[in-house]
Amino acid sequence: MILQPIIDIASVCAGLGLRDVVLSPGSRCAHLSLAMVRHPEIKARTVSDERSAAFVALGISLKKKKASGIVCTSGTAAYNYAPAVAEAFYQQVPLVVFTTDRPPEWVGQQDGQTIQQQGLYNGHVKGFFQLPVALDHPDARWQMNRMVSEAVNLANSFPKGPVHVNLPIREPFYPQPEEQMDFPPVRLIQESASERRLPAGLWQVLGNEWDRHERVLIVGGQQQQDSEIMRKLSDFLESKNVPAAGDVISNLHADSRVVRLHDSFLLQNDLEALRPDLLVTFGLSVLSKPLKLFLRKHKPDAHWHIQEEGPVADTFQSLTRVLRTSPEHFFGEGVRHCSQKPEVFNDEWMRREENAAARQEHYFAEQADCFAELPVWNRLIKRLPESCDVHLANSMSVRYASSLGLSAAQGNIEVFANRGTCGIDGSVSTAVGAAMSTDRLTVLFTGDLSFFYDRNGLWHNYLPENLRIVLLNNGGGGIFRMIDGPARQPELEEYFETRNPLTAENSAADFGMAYYFCGNSLDLEKSYPEFLERDGRPKLLEIKTEGPVNKSVFEQYKSFITQ
Repeated sequence: MILQPIIDIASVCAGLGLRDVVLSPGSRCAHLSLAMVRHPEIKARTVSDERSAAFVALGISLKKKKASGIVCTSGTAAYNYAPAVAEAFYQQVPLVVFTTDRPPEWVGQQDGQTIQQQGLYNGHVKGFFQLPVALDHPDARWQMNRMVSEAVNLANSFPKGPVHVNLPIREPFYPQPEEQMDFPPVRLIQESASERRLPAGLWQVLGNEWDRHERVLIVGGQQQQDSEIMRKLSDFLESKNVPAAGDVISNLHADSRVVRLHDSFLLQNDLEALRPDLLVTFGLSVLSKPLKLFLRKHKPDAHWHIQEEGPVADTFQSLTRVLRTSPEHFFGEGVRHCSQKPEVFNDEWMRREENAAARQEHYFAEQADCFAELPVWNRLIKRLPESCDVHLANSMSVRYASSLGLSAAQGNIEVFANRGTCGIDGSVSTAVGAAMSTDRLTVLFTGDLSFFYDRNGLWHNYLPENLRIVLLNNGGGGIFRMIDGPARQPELEEYFETRNPLTAENSAADFGMAYYFCGNSLDLEKSYPEFLERDGRPKLLEIKTEGPVNKSVFEQYKSFITQ
């Protein structure tokens, strides 16, 4: 069969561990899609909206920690993948993007569904592979096999990320009814990861530099839950008397010594006592704006960043050393090579943390009957099951979570958020993809604009029963009411908040989800326990609040907590 090399793409993917593929319908991609569907080791799903499909695949890759694939037809279908591709790039999520294309001679000739697809995602992929259009020569088949192997390996190698494979295909697109689709053995190019370890000579240099700095602060950026990192970091903190800070997306909350409420006390004025001489960072982006502003203003004398490979961002404008190793290796070996610090600096950070926690508890005790987003959030997040996955949509959802944090007692809760590009465009789809890939309860907290913007993430036949969506509906983009600039403009409601009267009741009905509506505290107390129960259906809990009240309560909270 002349199209056997296209069928073999599925076999290469499966052989290298890519077992989940999200398809979007089309004719030019038909042969590749059918190969993915019929391959016995691949789980294929269809999501019609390409933008949602790509975020669903991103969610699958996030949860499984290995590449999934997406397949679409030619033209603007491929462009609709772009937001998820960019998010995967900056969040370092492995994704193999298969776009099918017109033959090269027809590009730019006003033929239908034809755009410039070569290098379509340049700058936001780890690599681009243009597969051959003529498949009859043995060298072309060898090239296709080699490139697909390279693409899957590249997506899964550190730092993980998306790769783009563009496949021009000539007609006919569909196999004949009598044609048998076979999956003979194919050559695989296996790639083994290497372990980066710092040499003894460098450890001596680091130890000497460490000794010169009395006040050391460790900051963890966004990362997935990792028990080995947590174990090594915990041992390091205990033995070295140094503070560590990590906001909610760092997934470091299982250790009670990790500062999590810095959003609160870093808004105060007397911060010089918290300035580190040496800053040690690891992970991806930091969510907390107060922490970023603090470290940019109160710059350390030295800043080490721990990262095995890839470009390193100078987020705090103080970077002096990049350590090409893993966090678990650094903290594990650092126990032997780094000296213990005086307790005074760690005590100051922990004193501020404990004070913020006490004031937070006092505030919410007084707001027990207040039905505004922040106190409602506090009630919801503290009553989550001990083991579940939490997805946070962008705008106010992730900011509320950052302000409140998770406690050490919630150490089995893993937090996900699309903070690579921080867009609202794929939060529902990402949570859906992740829920498909686990038996754990998966709870998405989202605002109304994020939810309605990505409603097509629910438009398919695979909604898992473990999916829960908490929708905070304040009738618009509530974050713009929280920001001084737009909040002061007379056009706030129409042109920034974009006020809307929608509720999610019809959406829940459309997609077969159990639906709960809460307009007051009594509704919430009645509905939330049932909403969290596992009874075989995905569920949506909509909480209706008022934007002006939410703003007033949030400002009151910030004023109280920073005193």
